[in-house]
Amino acid sequence: MNKRIVILGAGESGTGCAILALQKGYDVFVSDKGVIKEHYASELERIQVAFEQNQHTEDLILNADEIIKSPGIPDKADIIVKAKALNIPIISEIEFGSRYTNAKHVGITGTNGKTTTTMLCYHILEKAGFNVGLGGNVGKSYARQVAENDYEYFVLELSSFQLDNTYTFRPNIAILCNITPDHLDRYNYEFQNYIDSKFRIAMNQTSDDYFIYCADDKITVENLSTHKIDAQKLPFAYENKLEKGAYVLDKEFHLIDNTKHSLTNNNPNHYLTMFINDFALKGIHNSYNSMAAAIAANVLNITKENIRESLTDFQNVEHRLEYVATIGGVEYINDSKATNVNSTWYALESMDKPIVWIVGGVDKGNDYESLLPMVKEKVKVIVCLGVDNTKIHSAFGKHVDLMLNTSSAEEAVKVAQRFAAKGDVVLLSPACASFDLFANYEDRGWQFKAAVKNL
Repeated sequence: MNKRIVILGAGESGTGCAILALQKGYDVFVSDKGVIKEHYASELERIQVAFEQNQHTEDLILNADEIIKSPGIPDKADIIVKAKALNIPIISEIEFGSRYTNAKHVGITGTNGKTTTTMLCYHILEKAGFNVGLGGNVGKSYARQVAENDYEYFVLELSSFQLDNTYTFRPNIAILCNITPDHLDRYNYEFQNYIDSKFRIAMNQTSDDYFIYCADDKITVENLSTHKIDAQKLPFAYENKLEKGAYVLDKEFHLIDNTKHSLTNNNPNHYLTMFINDFALKGIHNSYNSMAAAIAANVLNITKENIRESLTDFQNVEHRLEYVATIGGVEYINDSKATNVNSTWYALESMDKPIVWIVGGVDKGNDYESLLPMVKEKVKVIVCLGVDNTKIHSAFGKHVDLMLNTSSAEEAVKVAQRFAAKGDVVLLSPACASFDLFANYEDRGWQFKAAVKNL
């Protein structure tokens, strides 16, 4: 009798898992507590996988040999609690997909910067001619690509939720961009639980692998000694000279040769130097992302010419400091992907014009204090975009000339336009989740862009 695998959640990840599980001979059942999008339901019907929606039928789920859980489903969900009580193994798409590929993996995690770093790594590898897939938290389902393609490399963006249910997954190169408090509601409001989740990316690495991390990130550095990491550690830093990895000093980027032969040599070989003004990605936070991606590329023996060119011609991802338009001398920037305080800090830091700041949404326990110096220095007007803006008013009300409440992207953009002067920037960087007024952060970003284009 075939092993029974139950997949909870029928989005891109779940449908991709169903395709791979069917291909590998499992008895497959898919269950989604919500409505399954039409194109995924049609795909499941086409490949003849049994599924249900708007419910979790326990008799059809709790007889599984193994459950693949969507990263969006919390551990405290009733069906997960019951499955655990029955000792049914619960894994992630990443764990499942990695069983069926011999590809090498570059895995990227971190509270902020992981999407940009992932896309930049993928860009460098693809440009260098690698047979490479892009997955995890971006692009097509990783499991789907394992089933349908024969990639030699994967670049994967990995959220803490995806790492939580990995047990044997081993990235050859792991990048940990940074760690700041986020999603604490999923970690019993214990920051250490979230930190430990991020460090799972390195738990199966060996001395043949590489762990790339930010030497300026206090939380990461403090936790290096308390987590077993067998991989070769390669740091990156800003305004801090290093003997390996990469660093920026006096606006100049230095990539040290971190390939196997060079790591046995005590004299660091500066494989590549270039001015950060030439990076396609601007701002200190993006220098960190560029350094991390460049170290990974060097470890993979990609030429410095390829790395240099990729760092200068990369196009940033949608909704992350995305230029929308300049209207009446006012620049409009869509940073809807900034759903936490740290992401927004980076956005404010990278602006060199007076800011009309659109902020707000579902507060995830935010502490806005770290934003105060940036707000005092750079923000002239705050436009709140959320159902409840009380916390934002109390945090910043005394520090800006004007604060206004709005309840739609269109209204927020019109109000911002009214108070922005030539030479200003209107920045949507919400520091909050989007679910009070929008389907998700993409929907928020699209509505913002549409409103700007209608001005």
